[in-house]
Amino acid sequence: MDIVWWLLIIVCFVLAFLGIIFPMIPSVLALWVGFFIYQFVMAAENIGTIFWIAMAVLTIILIVSDIIANSYFVKKFGGSKAGERIAAVGVIVGSFIIPPFGIIIVPFILVIIAELFQQRTLAEAFKATFGSLMGFLSGNFAKIVIQIIMIIWFFIAI
Repeated sequence: MDIVWWLLIIVCFVLAFLGIIFPMIPSVLALWVGFFIYQFVMAAENIGTIFWIAMAVLTIILIVSDIIANSYFVKKFGGSKAGERIAAVGVIVGSFIIPPFGIIIVPFILVIIAELFQQRTLAEAFKATFGSLMGFLSGNFAKIVIQIIMIIWFFIAI
């Protein structure tokens, strides 16, 4: 039976990384489900308070880093708040349209349109769109790194 539980934990960890490509899959929630399966089904004793505190802190960092990266790059490249919001919606919508490429193409098109509606020049719109893309990519890079740290810490803790 342990094999089934371990396979389920591994599936949760894989889903966490798939959540980077398909944002409708809550990455960090999938990680926590894997942690909880181990803790409440398999472990004879608590993994440790330090582990749970560290996972909570890393979860907060993971969520905040994504928001901060997107906001930082859109602002740095002259994008508007509307462009920033449209980019977030575009990532979600894009994950359903031509996945996984839609998460890059759809926000790119939508941010250009949003910025043009804000009376920006085409060059300014492209610059803001580039900022949105950089924010998305850097946020996803941060997610990957933090999720790897969380998984490695989990295996060290057990």
